Amino acid sequence: MNAFQRMNTALMVDESRKIFKVSRQAFVDPDILEAERTRIFDKCWLYLGHSSELAKPGDFVTRQVGGRNILFARDSKGNLKAMLNTCPHRGAQVCREKHGSAKSFQCFYHGWVFGLDGRLRSQPGETSYAEDFKERSPSNMQQVPRFESYRDFNFICFDKGVESLADYLGPVREYLEVICDQAETGMTIVGGTQEYSMRANWKLLTENSIDGYHALTTHATYLDYLKSATGALAQVAFEGSARDLGKGHAVLEYKAPWGRPVAQWIPSWGEEGKRELSRLYDGLLTRFGKERADRIATFNRNLFIFPNLVINDIMAVTVRTYYPAAPDFMNISAWALAPREETEWARKYRLFNFLEFLGPGGFATPDDVEALEQCQRGFRNSAEAQWNDISKGMGKENPSYDDELQMRAFWSNWNEHVFRVPA
Repeated sequence: MNAFQRMNTALMVDESRKIFKVSRQAFVDPDILEAERTRIFDKCWLYLGHSSELAKPGDFVTRQVGGRNILFARDSKGNLKAMLNTCPHRGAQVCREKHGSAKSFQCFYHGWVFGLDGRLRSQPGETSYAEDFKERSPSNMQQVPRFESYRDFNFICFDKGVESLADYLGPVREYLEVICDQAETGMTIVGGTQEYSMRANWKLLTENSIDGYHALTTHATYLDYLKSATGALAQVAFEGSARDLGKGHAVLEYKAPWGRPVAQWIPSWGEEGKRELSRLYDGLLTRFGKERADRIATFNRNLFIFPNLVINDIMAVTVRTYYPAAPDFMNISAWALAPREETEWARKYRLFNFLEFLGPGGFATPDDVEALEQCQRGFRNSAEAQWNDISKGMGKENPSYDDELQMRAFWSNWNEHVFRVPA
């Protein structure tokens, strides 16, 4: 019996004493990783991509989701399709490009040709097959078991019996609405995919992405830079709250002093920027009224959707997923998201903000990579130093954005999945 099989929980929780601890075994044990793959990534809704990535019929992207190779395409009728990127003949990947536009997909191994919807169109030596071979379902590329969308965010699940995406998201939908409502004509992915890796357990990035506690210390260089740059900060203090959204989902919603190209102006953006953001804010007022307009324009959101999707609506909007390759290694993908109709000025400053703070070479990401890799190195001592503390803010009626309620929400749901006895 291995160490994981001897465990029935990775948590130490005592509400009366305000104790919430996580076993560091969760970050280093390969058997726990295998349980995560089968009990979380095989069972939960996973983010596939944004509809804007496939602007017209024939557009496609390929990516790995939950350990599978997926072909995400828009067919000739404009419908989105999510298919397992494997040939039903001998298993080769059908599409070997990361993205592009096509009229059909041909497997290079034996030349089978599939339509944009995955249906078999032709294959060499057709007369050697049964007359109805192309009409047989197993001859087509296989669709993923479940594929659903919400506000152009597309998700897949490998469990046919999973609840609907809308039910799975629950209160998350409110925050997706707030993020998407900054655009009149819809949000769009800008540019391509940013890909990088980290020598750390994937759950550390979950914690980090919704951790308001680390900002003032880990990202002190960025904040010092903003303070030293003339007009780079608004007269706004850090303040906000954390919320457990159920099913492992969580959110931070808070005010911060940096500029937001939705409608929070900073002096360094000049009079042109003031006019542009005033126009944007007036549009929000007209569409939603003052309360919601203020929420969209001036509040930041770090939204986490279990198990591994983060949407940061801060000085820019980034969409991020991450998957474990080993207990101490993960691969990360990130995309910039923006209103489709925004002006050249707004797009310029949005992308500048994205690259300056959120990009792989920006202020934040290298800091976070260093911090999480240092944690993973520290876990080499986990046989003796066995626990992480996640208790900040326990017992508070209204937890702050820099408390740890949101991490406890994740860990409680993670623990339930991993240590649930399989049916």
